Amino acid sequence: MRVSLGLPTHRVDRFDEFCTAHAIGELSAAAEAAGFDAVFVTDHPAPGDKWLEHGGHHTLDPFVALAFAAAATTTLRLHTNLLVLAYRNPFLSAKAAATLDAASGGRVILGVGAGYLETEFAALGADFDERNDLTDESITTMKAIWTGNSVVVRGTHFDATGNTTLPQPAQAAGPPIWIGGNSRRAIRRAVELADGWSPMPNPAKFSKRRHSPPLETIDDLRAGIDYARAHADSIGRDLSRGFDVAFMPMGLDMFSYDVPPVDAVEQSARELRDAGVTYLISGVPGDTRAEVRTNIERYGAEILPALDAL
Repeated sequence: MRVSLGLPTHRVDRFDEFCTAHAIGELSAAAEAAGFDAVFVTDHPAPGDKWLEHGGHHTLDPFVALAFAAAATTTLRLHTNLLVLAYRNPFLSAKAAATLDAASGGRVILGVGAGYLETEFAALGADFDERNDLTDESITTMKAIWTGNSVVVRGTHFDATGNTTLPQPAQAAGPPIWIGGNSRRAIRRAVELADGWSPMPNPAKFSKRRHSPPLETIDDLRAGIDYARAHADSIGRDLSRGFDVAFMPMGLDMFSYDVPPVDAVEQSARELRDAGVTYLISGVPGDTRAEVRTNIERYGAEILPALDAL
């Protein structure tokens, strides 16, 4: 199974250690050498102070950060996990994604989500209650933009009367789009409009705060995948062709944990594969860049070979 590795670019408190062009390039090159398929970054342009005080995190701009990762590598894929489309005009999102995809030779995976931080929506002048409709609208509009043809579409907050946006992405149909979120609407969006589903582990105690249903067990995940398959059948889509399900090995998170034993990751990955997961999302710990790089190398030497065999 392929794995996307989280870059520690949320550590803006240690900017020189983790967030400079040199740091991003060094860790991305290490991830490529270790055998990771991709690196990912998150998206919070204007997080609220209360959220930050209760475990939230800062980010770099995702496209800028991934551009530095692209410049330091040749095959590593560049994964937004997740880009909140409702924060942005779809022409701007399409331009940024196409530019990165074209410049990198077709390496972008565009993970997107509807978002859940109401204070962030307010700071950006975006309507929280419109977020799901705006996400759907953005996906269909970006696909039209990526054709390189003139676009005529009246959106909720824009009016394109004949506008052409270049460059086109290097990937013929545009970057694959993976939909984040655990709700049934997110699952339907993935099946109807996208190339994958990327749910997140979500304890029930955080469900209301994150505006997303809980996902605590492998059975919860199976239920979501079963729903995706049933919905695909109802609209005549074959999910066995060109549809990924991306998830973390159970018990891990994106930011802080020890490098787990190989057998624990392999067992979880096997269970996830049997449930229908095709792609893994992970991270490595480290309080310094050297520690992160060492753990990337260890992950590559000890864990990725076992996952490749699945």
